[in-house]
Amino acid sequence: MNSYGTLFKVTLYGESHQEAIGVVIDGIPAGIEINESKITEDLIKRQAGAIGTTTRIEPDLFKITSGVFKGYSTGSPIHLMIENVNTRSKDYEHLINQPRPGHADFVSNVKYKGFQDYRGGGRFSGRLTAALVAAGAIAKMVIPFELSNHLVQVGTLKDMSKIDAYLEGIAKDGDSVGGLIEVKATNMIVGLGEPFFNKLDAEIAKMMFSIPAVKGVEIGTGFKGLEMKGSSFNDEFIDETGKTKTNHSGGVSGGISNGNDLIVKVMIKPTSSIQRPQETYSFETNQKEILQIGGRHDVCIARRAGIVLENALAIVLADLYLISKAYH
Repeated sequence: MNSYGTLFKVTLYGESHQEAIGVVIDGIPAGIEINESKITEDLIKRQAGAIGTTTRIEPDLFKITSGVFKGYSTGSPIHLMIENVNTRSKDYEHLINQPRPGHADFVSNVKYKGFQDYRGGGRFSGRLTAALVAAGAIAKMVIPFELSNHLVQVGTLKDMSKIDAYLEGIAKDGDSVGGLIEVKATNMIVGLGEPFFNKLDAEIAKMMFSIPAVKGVEIGTGFKGLEMKGSSFNDEFIDETGKTKTNHSGGVSGGISNGNDLIVKVMIKPTSSIQRPQETYSFETNQKEILQIGGRHDVCIARRAGIVLENALAIVLADLYLISKAYH
């Protein structure tokens, strides 16, 4: 429900406009150096400020209250907390009776019988990804792999050198766009993944789809492989280590890492909260009314989601890496 992992287990807590969000990380071996500056670096990468991102700027100052002593993990659970200090809850009061199209407002109200914290999207807000980034930053201290991410496409734009002007135009129209992000893990080893139901690619998909706004996940060539024949899609081996001539499989064979680069592409949908007026149902008047959402929202959340996806992948790899070490 709110936890992920077997040996490297993360539990997220908090909501967008409550006092704090945070994470409890259990299963970290004792003696891992916990570099807090690395956590800060990754949290900064997620922050808003660029064109097309929200004007809600959170400092994301964190506090580790347990599990670390003299800069090293103690073997007990690590608790990391991030305060919410820049909230405007009044911006969301009108959404109680007129839920946002494309958002979780309606389904959460039905599921939780009106007891949910709707402010800022509550539990369904992208704000929770700050805690996920912090957990992933710690996960990267456990694994020997190198991770990176880059923005491939935003809306119809593929030339990222023009992203500022493109998003300014979208913002002027009061609209939003999604994006495609590629995440890569290099220096991989053979053997991560536990078929049948805990395959590496299955775990990656589960984790990525847990992140707000994710609507598609591809491993390697992905759906483009539909147009290829087996003779060209197959990755031919070139040496005894399992390295292959191509990498259409994206580093995963049979649900197990094959030692090649792990390639994951993730589609982020257009932000649901837009400034353009929309005609949608009102539970107050029992008819369709014009909805003006207001508030502070990203025109393109994909612009700062790369580090979220990268660190989410790190959590998956940390868990499967520790499982692999346990089996061996």
